[in-house]
Amino acid sequence: MVQEGELLWTPRPEFAQRSQLARYQNWLRERRGLDFALDDYAGLWRWSVDQPEQFWETIWDYFDVQATVPFSRVLDRRQMPGVKWFEDSRLNYAEHMLRHEAIAPDAVVFHHRSETRPLAQMRWRDLGAQVRVLATRLRALGVRPGDRVVSYMPNVPETAIAMLATTAIGATWSSAAPEFGVKTVIERFSQIEPKVLFAADGYRFGGKDFARAAEVRRIVDALPSLETVVWLPHLDPQAAPPAWPQLRSWADVMDHAPVSREAFRYEQVAYDHALWVVFSSGTTGLPKAIVHSHVGALLEHLKLLHFHLNLGPESVMFFYSTTGWMMWNLLLAALLTGSAVVLYDGNPAHPSPDFLWQLAADTGTTSFGASPTYVQMMEKAGLVPRERFDLSRLESIVVAGAPSTPETFAWFYRSVKQDLWVTSQSGGTELCSGFVGAAPTLPVHAGEIQTRLLGMDVHAFTDDGREIVDEVGELVVTTPFPSMPIRFWNDDGDKRYRESYFEVFPNVWRHGDFIKINARGGCYIYGRSDSTLNRFGVRIGTAEIYRAVEQVPEVADSLIVCVELPGGNFFMPLFVRLKPGIALDEALGKRINAKLREDCSPRHVPDRIYAVEAIPYTLTGKKMEVPVRKLLLGWPLEKAASRDAMMNPEAIDWYVRFADTSTDYDWRGKSRQQASA
Repeated sequence: MVQEGELLWTPRPEFAQRSQLARYQNWLRERRGLDFALDDYAGLWRWSVDQPEQFWETIWDYFDVQATVPFSRVLDRRQMPGVKWFEDSRLNYAEHMLRHEAIAPDAVVFHHRSETRPLAQMRWRDLGAQVRVLATRLRALGVRPGDRVVSYMPNVPETAIAMLATTAIGATWSSAAPEFGVKTVIERFSQIEPKVLFAADGYRFGGKDFARAAEVRRIVDALPSLETVVWLPHLDPQAAPPAWPQLRSWADVMDHAPVSREAFRYEQVAYDHALWVVFSSGTTGLPKAIVHSHVGALLEHLKLLHFHLNLGPESVMFFYSTTGWMMWNLLLAALLTGSAVVLYDGNPAHPSPDFLWQLAADTGTTSFGASPTYVQMMEKAGLVPRERFDLSRLESIVVAGAPSTPETFAWFYRSVKQDLWVTSQSGGTELCSGFVGAAPTLPVHAGEIQTRLLGMDVHAFTDDGREIVDEVGELVVTTPFPSMPIRFWNDDGDKRYRESYFEVFPNVWRHGDFIKINARGGCYIYGRSDSTLNRFGVRIGTAEIYRAVEQVPEVADSLIVCVELPGGNFFMPLFVRLKPGIALDEALGKRINAKLREDCSPRHVPDRIYAVEAIPYTLTGKKMEVPVRKLLLGWPLEKAASRDAMMNPEAIDWYVRFADTSTDYDWRGKSRQQASA
């Protein structure tokens, strides 16, 4: 079995030397007199965080960022929050995303497929033309800079066109996936009072149709600010649209003469103008409406997609995502590099479990992205993609959405390709990017995130604010970065923003993840720090529990929480979903505990093990540790979790019953009073 930290891959010299990162280092040497050896990523990173003004100005210059008004200074101060980046500049994010149209108008920009549409391609010239038509029509419909435009659409080219058109005219974009429940959508969009809604009639998933006209009607009724609904007949293109007074069909809106690149005017917006609003998961409480700026997202995405994902005009990027996850925004950001993008809407395992690998082969994907959950599904199904598909163009793997195990890494090398840059990333919706991730000049070690990303001054802190190495601590960022949220929507005095990230360590961003950074700079993420397992004063990340438990053959999935008991004690139950036909008996329980004791430590052994019907997940594939913990602490379901934010809402019912009826421990005590207060 592969060991954590085991060396799995070293980049070939030619791979490292032709990387986007190496080209930037050559430019630094020639244009700035900064000489960093190709194998000295650590020195390059240290300079990028010690001299943030100098580093981010080189990003602006290296990528030839176009602004109609230049910036007066890169950064106004280094004390967070409330910093200003590239002050006084005026530019447009969408204009930069579509710059490649002028370079290679006939090149493919989108490979797109859904369960209702066969694989097809879109060229840069067609994308640019459609964006300009829609942007012009939105202006004619009265959309002005700063107005909000929202989407309830699947992952299809029309949604990308709508986002680009919205951004091109300086309006503010926000998106929800069509599988989101009505309450979840209303909770999000009602906060920002949109003027226009793009909506689809439904979607198909796993061969089953999901009509959404009734849901859209309820959403529209709950948003009095809406003036226009643009209707896309995705599920049934022949069906007549609803007879709503504010409704316009996609076809009618787009049925206008194309606008040339020369004649079209991109709205040049201020450095602190709202690009989009993305929302926190909403598993507890009202989702945070997180606002990013044009300049912040542009500089961060130029850096990330080029240097840390190594994308360029010859690349084809695929990441399985819905339109309700920030990874969709990041997938489209690949256009900044000239890369083609694969858009897929549907079940990743339909019509066959290895369908996404077929899609990768058909599109010539060079960078393939998915979650660790998907990899576990592949491994348990015994699939070996390299035996069935031509993956000769595949160069890199992007694993994101949850902590990756050494076994996840090893599966790719064993089942996909031996010469493969397997990367794990971790960041968040808050920055629409990553804090830690990949570098094409570094080796890959099992289960290890290669490095801290350039410009991200990431450290592990103890509870009292001391930096630690080779130990698990709080993930913090001690220097500002451009893609920090400029604010939360409707957050007077930035109160909720400050409480979310700056309440624990003044002027230091506390992200809410546990991280370990080893002596060579490799990183390990151990799950959310607010779902931490605290046994006898030792903090335990949930990811290491899952890695051990899910190696037990009878276990299909698991979830663990730690609940504070009155008197300062703790109760740590482990919930396991077993494979069909397996029962949780004393022998199996002992084997699970022995595995945890052997692979981890005695402190990792739970107080009790319970067999459950299902493990609850959010819509973005994260285990719902915190809501389950709150249920056990006595919180009512409506305060602990939102069903509409769950992938499998019925899964939570078992835990509600368990919290109400279990007599194993009286863990609720004072917490019931706190939860109801």
